[in-house]
Order: sequence, then C-alpha cells, then structure tokens
Amino acid sequence: MRRHERMNALLELLGERGRLDVAEAATSLEVSVATMRRDMDALAEQQLLKRTRGGAVLAPVAYDLPIRYKRGHHASKHAVAETAAAMVEEGDVVGLSGGTTTTEIARSLATRPEFAEAGPQARLTIVTNSLNIANELAVRPQIRIVLTGGVAHSRSFELTGPYSEMVLRQLTLDIAFIGVNGIDAQWGGTVHDEAEASTNRLMAERAARAVVVADSSKLGLRCFARVGGADVFGTLVTDAAMDEASRQKFTDQGLRVVTAAPPMAGG
Repeated sequence: MRRHERMNALLELLGERGRLDVAEAATSLEVSVATMRRDMDALAEQQLLKRTRGGAVLAPVAYDLPIRYKRGHHASKHAVAETAAAMVEEGDVVGLSGGTTTTEIARSLATRPEFAEAGPQARLTIVTNSLNIANELAVRPQIRIVLTGGVAHSRSFELTGPYSEMVLRQLTLDIAFIGVNGIDAQWGGTVHDEAEASTNRLMAERAARAVVVADSSKLGLRCFARVGGADVFGTLVTDAAMDEASRQKFTDQGLRVVTAAPPMAGG
C-alpha cells in the first residue's frame, strides 16, 4: 500500500472508530509502529487528525471526512457496491444515503450499460441526501437526481434535519441503500450522528425494499446512533469475509444476508 493510500485508510479508520492508538492502527494497516507514528505526525501537521498520548483522534473539522479525502481503493467496498447495484432495475427510484460504499453504488449504477446510454428520458431516478453523490451524478443526463434539502454536515457531506425529512416524506422509493458505520445482529445498523441516523432511517422507511450495505470491517461494531435492524431493513449486503456464525445471527434476527463474491486476484 502506498503512503497516500495508507494515510487515506488511516483517516477512514479514524472516521469509523473515533480514536486509535498507534499499535492498533499499525496492526490494522499492516505496517510498523514507527511508520504509523510518522503517518500520524504528518496528518497532524495537515490538521486532519489530532495526536493524543499514544495515538490519535480526528480533528474537529474532519470527524468523518468528506469523500474527496477517501481516494484509496477498497476491493471489499467495491464488491459490496457491485452486488447492491445489481438489485436495481431500469426505471427504479433509488435512495442513496451518504458514505463510501453508497458512493461506490452510485458509480456502479452510472456505468451500467443499460443506464449509461443517453436518451430522451432518464433511465433511473436517484434520491440522495449526499452532496458528493449528487455532484458526481448531476453531469449524467440519463440519471435524474433528486437532492433532499437540509443542513450540510462538513464531516460527511450529508444533508439532514427537518428540511431533508420533509422532502423524503413526500416521496416513495423502489429501493434504498443505506450505509452505516457499524452493524451488529442485536442492535442493527448504527452511525456516529443522531441526525444522520434519523434521516437515513426515514429514507429506508420510504422504500419498498430497504438494504443496509456494510463491508465486513463494520460487522460487530456499535456506534452512537441507531438507524435500525430488521425493523427497517429487509436485506444486508456485505462481503465474503463474513463468517457463517455471523451470518446466522443476522438471519435469526430476520435479515436476508447477501454476500458479495470475493474480488478477483489482482483486481
């Protein structure tokens, strides 16, 4: 892994966990403790994280970094996104929350042959509260973009609050894909912010099919605010690293579990 990719991975890891010590980060990213200290020091100089005794936390302005800081390619997220995107049919109204995995879903949908061809009418409608997803897809005339209103969060580029929810309550969706920061069988999907949890839950509730998307690094984690479990979602899409015991726990709670095929070697 190149240095800039490693730093992006470190920032994303901090965004998910909130705090990391040097040894924990070095183990997760498979580098030496000395290398991790240098990476943390470099990011601290850029004010993207704050060094603590023995570790780091994200700087207040970068608690959950906007997507432009997350350039590293993560094969598991891409595999999850491809599997989720395959559930969409031409003409569907698709809800997408913010997040790295849902951004990958948006990119996958935009490049699907049946959706990529320009025509007199939009082949797909995407409803999103994510500024970066709307920005990426707005240049594609074959995809109709509906961006909810709301208050923009600088850390995640998501719009939340009463304006966003007012728009969502007027819409019906065929399918919604909701990203989370953590998910376990008992608690369901969770995120760091209660406003994002509320908006994302409503988006899921407005959909005929609600799908929570999370790569295996999120499994077993609980964050501050609950989005929902089988009371909101019908399906969990994750990657092939999920073990059978974990799958059974989610299935017992009433969720259909779909695992993405592992990425091809060298892909």
